This record gives sequence, structure tokens and C-alpha cells, in this order.
Amino acid sequence: MRTLMCLLALAGLAGGAEKTELAADGLKEPFGLAFLGKDVMLTDYGGHRVILISPEGKTTVLVGGGKAGMADGVGEAASLNGPHNLSMLPDGRVYIADTMGHRLRLLDPKSKLLTTVGGGEKGFAGDGGPVSQAKFDQLYHVAVSPKGDVLFICDLGNRRIRQVELTKFTITTVAGNGKKGVPVDGEPAVDQPLVDPRAVEPDAKGRLWILERGGHALRVVENGKIRTVAGTGQAGFAGDDGPALKAKLNGPKNLFVTPAGTVLIADTENHCIREYDPTTQTIKRVMGTGKSGKGEAGGLPTETALKRPHAVALDATGTMYVSDSDNGRVLKVAKNERKE
Repeated sequence: MRTLMCLLALAGLAGGAEKTELAADGLKEPFGLAFLGKDVMLTDYGGHRVILISPEGKTTVLVGGGKAGMADGVGEAASLNGPHNLSMLPDGRVYIADTMGHRLRLLDPKSKLLTTVGGGEKGFAGDGGPVSQAKFDQLYHVAVSPKGDVLFICDLGNRRIRQVELTKFTITTVAGNGKKGVPVDGEPAVDQPLVDPRAVEPDAKGRLWILERGGHALRVVENGKIRTVAGTGQAGFAGDDGPALKAKLNGPKNLFVTPAGTVLIADTENHCIREYDPTTQTIKRVMGTGKSGKGEAGGLPTETALKRPHAVALDATGTMYVSDSDNGRVLKVAKNERKE
């Protein structure tokens, strides 16, 4: 039922019955999104916090005192340093990419207890061993696998995608060799360079999607081999409703794999949300005008101006949420009249 509802909602994102709504305002660079029941869970990057947004738009601090730090602890007594993203385990606990602290953190929303899982000292170390001994260089994104048994980490400064087996808590590299460059299609992902991986998401088919900001591209790892599926590698804004490999992206920073298997992309410097369809290998714009601005809520998604969005996600009902980062707000898109 959950999948069906998400599919129905997504089918209407670019249609005519939906509208934008304001979920929350007055935030300090809202970035990563997850969902805790009916509440939205958000990494407030500029506020060094994780907050909850109620359906009525009320914000509550889960953890973080508003200043950069590295202290483990409970609620506002604990501290974060520029957290970019978060991902939820099946039991409700949440992994956080504490980017500027170079740490992987774990939050229990019930107790508000924040702990460090690994990292702290900037560097690269730990592959083949326990994640507690690992070193990172700017964790930008974390993503729990659909089964909840693997955590994927976007280790930007080390130009690697790493994974943690959550039954053994061992860490290994699954994409990127640490060098900067464009990977060759069809080659083993662990042997190829990456430009600057900013986001990673697994899907139900075992594929691993990688988004590169400076590479201006979406790539996929399938059966251990990497290939580019969207973007020319040059910054720009072009190609909607056409072949994704001929389209241009501009500094994309976040992605979300939908139940339908499509990939939503926060095309940050193009100030819009785009959708890649692996079946047709095409791309289209589903929110934002492509120009920087602050559109009023209540209009059509593609007519609502955004300013450097950093995250996009669907909740269990298929409502799309977008972190409109430089406008300090979160918007959502839901259907007014569902006639499917």
C-alpha cells in the first residue's frame, strides 16, 4: 500500500492538480531530510542541529545547541559541526553525516542521545576494520540500504563511497580510488576515480546511485561496475524531457530513489528538482523554475522559484519535501485532488 501511494503521488508531481505548501520557515540552511512518523526530521546545517518539523510547521530541536562542536550527549547538550544529511534505520535510530566534524554520528530520537560511531580526526583510514577506527574527510551523505543491513557513506574529501556492514560494523570502499577524475563506463567502481561525490543512495535492485557536484553528473554502480547515466560533465541547464546523457546539471547535491525506481535530484545551482528515469533514460524538471528566487507557496511546483535546494525526499504518503536551503525553508508538494 505504501509503495502504491508513493507511485500515485509521484505520477502527479509534474501534473496539474498539485501545489506547493510551506512546511517550515526561518531555518538556518536546511539540508538533509528524513521522516519520523508524521514529522519531518531535518539537518539544519547552518544551525548545527537536527530538528523535527510537525505537520503544523512547529520546529523542535532534537539535538544540537546551535554552535559547532563535537560533544556526544543528550539533546541540546550535544553538538554537531555542519551536518549535511541523515538516514534512518528500521528501528528508528538515525545515522548522521557530521560533515565538518568528519564524524559518523548516531542519534536515538526517543532519548535524544547522540553518540560518535567513527571518525573525528580528518584523514583516510580503517578500510577492512571496525568503523570505530575509521577516518573520514567530510562525510557529506549517509544512506541505509532498503533492508537496513548496510550503511553507505559519501566520503567527499577522500573521493570514495564507503560502506559499513551493520551486522559486523566493518568498513570498506565500494567506489572510488581516491583520485580525482571522471570514471570510465563499465570499469570496476573501486578502481575508478571520482570527481567529488556529494550523495549516494542504494535502491531495491542492488544498484548504487552516486551524485557528483563538480562532476555535474549522476552515476550508477551495478554489479560492481560504474557508469554515467545523466549529465555531460559540464555545468549548465539544458536537456529536460530528453536523453539524460545529453542534459546538463549544475552542482547537484542530493538525490532520492523513489519507489518507482526513478531518481529525484536536487540540482542545486540550477535551483530546481529534476527526475531521472532509468527505464527511458530521460530527465525532467519537477520543481523550481531553473532561476534563483523565492516563489510563494500555493502555486505549481515548476512555477515556484527555489534558491539552492539541497535535499529532496518523499514521505510514506508520496508527498515530496524539498529543502529550499538559501531561502531558509522547507516546501512540500501534495495533490489537491487525486483522481487516479
